[in-house]
Amino acid sequence: MKIAVLLSGGVDSSVALRLLQEQGHDVTAFYLKIWLQDEFSFLGDCPWEEDLEFARGVCSQAGVNLEVLPLQDEYWAKVVSYTISEIKAGRTPNPDMFCNRLIKFGDFYHKIDTRYEKVASGHYALIEETGGKYLLKVSPDPIKDQTYFLAYVTPKQLSRALFPIGHYNKTEIRELARKYDLPNQNRKDSQGICFLGKIKFRDFVKYHLGEIKGDIVDIDENKKVGEHPGYYYYTIGQRQGIGLNAGPWYVARKDHVNNIVYISRDAKLLDEKRNSFFVKNINWIAGEAPLENALKVKIRHGARYFNGNLQMNNALDGFVTLDKYDRGIAQGQFAVFYKDGYCLGGGSIEDE
Repeated sequence: MKIAVLLSGGVDSSVALRLLQEQGHDVTAFYLKIWLQDEFSFLGDCPWEEDLEFARGVCSQAGVNLEVLPLQDEYWAKVVSYTISEIKAGRTPNPDMFCNRLIKFGDFYHKIDTRYEKVASGHYALIEETGGKYLLKVSPDPIKDQTYFLAYVTPKQLSRALFPIGHYNKTEIRELARKYDLPNQNRKDSQGICFLGKIKFRDFVKYHLGEIKGDIVDIDENKKVGEHPGYYYYTIGQRQGIGLNAGPWYVARKDHVNNIVYISRDAKLLDEKRNSFFVKNINWIAGEAPLENALKVKIRHGARYFNGNLQMNNALDGFVTLDKYDRGIAQGQFAVFYKDGYCLGGGSIEDE
């Protein structure tokens, strides 16, 4: 097949490229230029230059053409602006979710049009076709599995996607990188949000929203115990970085209107309030909601699943009850649903 490969400069997408090439496919690599040069000029040298350099090295070694595709305007309008808006509203954004749906498998699809049969990436996930439908299946590596971030792709988008490394775990990918003698074989995995790269999330927030001093209030005693630089630097359930003695302290609530962060020493206080939530604007990968109410649920990327019950209010909204409590559930996060090893889709967590 003629395949467009999304190449980030990391090990995973580089191995995906070489696997497809080894299988005899006609591959072209694309590096998506999504950073805004002026936006991060305060940091000095462009933090993505290294990524592009590694991408070029991988393609040069493989004899594959690399095209650099500018998508800064699209990314700002659809992902970065959403992230800033959610943070200002006191919510927890998930830019990776929208990056996949709107950019990698959205605008990029439109840019390359029908020249390529498939679009491949280095995601740890599997695609299975059955009865004319494309299903998203979890990868065998529970830590690296990225179906959580792919839960918002549409059925049509998934039909054209390809995940060559989905059958492998991370150790095997590292071994393949050494086998291919990739120039980035020893490169560490990126831990940043998709458009931030090496930039710390806190630095991004500070640049856009600055610092606005507010009160830290002990919710149990209802008294001020400190100050903070802005409610948007904190997330519900956060334990690290509060900067107060006599802890451990947890972020229990945020009042973004009055710029107040409420904290508590009692983790149970948080747990008792958060084992259920509304979920809205659900994207169902199969095109329709499942018949079963009993599902596995993830509320963040990682290996942990909850047993949950989803009661649908309509085709896109519902109410979720988990079998266990979690102190890190916040508005704007995504709840993603699973059944028998398949990712069914997901939607945003809301309080009502």
